[in-house]
Amino acid sequence: MPKKKSKDEKPEVHEELKGFELNINEFGQITSSMGVDKLNAFLDENVEDKKLKEKEEKEKQEEESEDKED
Repeated sequence: MPKKKSKDEKPEVHEELKGFELNINEFGQITSSMGVDKLNAFLDENVEDKKLKEKEEKEKQEEESEDKED
C-alpha cells in the first residue's frame, strides 16, 4: 500500500518557485503567494508552448515547399 503524504509536507518545487503556494478560499477563489506576472515569466522561460512550436514547424514546412516550387 502506498504511503500517504501528510498535509504539512510541501511538494518539491523549482528553486525559483520556492515559497509559491496556491490556495482556495472559502468563496472558491484561487489565491496565490506569487504574482501572475512573475509566474508567467517563469513559465515562458522553462516551458515550451506546443501550439507555438507546431505553428512554427508548419510555417517552416510551407516555406520549404514554396522554395522547392521556384
